[in-house]
Amino acid sequence: MSSANGCPGGCPVPRELTPPSPLSFPPTVTSEQIEHLHRRFKQLSRDQLTIRKENFDSIPDLEFNPIRGKIVHAFFDKRNLRQESDGLADEINFEDFLTIMSYFRPIEMNMDEEQLDRFRKEKLKFLFHMYDSDHDGKITLQEYRNVVEELLSGNPHLEKESARSIADGAMMEAASICGPDQVYEGITFEDFLKMWQGIDIETKMHVRFLNMDTIAHCY
Repeated sequence: MSSANGCPGGCPVPRELTPPSPLSFPPTVTSEQIEHLHRRFKQLSRDQLTIRKENFDSIPDLEFNPIRGKIVHAFFDKRNLRQESDGLADEINFEDFLTIMSYFRPIEMNMDEEQLDRFRKEKLKFLFHMYDSDHDGKITLQEYRNVVEELLSGNPHLEKESARSIADGAMMEAASICGPDQVYEGITFEDFLKMWQGIDIETKMHVRFLNMDTIAHCY
């Protein structure tokens, strides 16, 4: 990481910083695109070698996002960073940043069926982790309620009890797919895959709040 230190305005990014993972950036990604991500990282970190949670506080697009906390935590969740240990990292470096960004890269036209299936599962695993707040590998009814209530909290016309009813209704729908026992015991990742079957997650996950112009106005 020392090669990136002290380079104002963005620097060439060493090839070894590309994360070795099933969703690591493909050979078709140009050095210019990697450097663009590196400039985003440098802006967000304020030219430091690592990003901490508080660096996300100054992003306008996140300020009023009802699940802001879960989005930020996702960047530091060691499960998403593909680390052996569990919990949240205190900070992430550029390699970690690339690993997280790999979950959001778009579909490539030359992907075969096996690659698309793996691509979809990796995205859904990232989303699953946002729901599974206690890191036990299952989404409980309460965890599901919490996310739905947070998502709906920005609606001033919707009372908390109404949000809870919507969450409960969604879980009942999940029960029709996965079975009631699984829902009450906790939704596993395999159950989660069934729930999302037929839903176009591949093109819906994006990180607009990391737009270069947005970050440039954070200071």
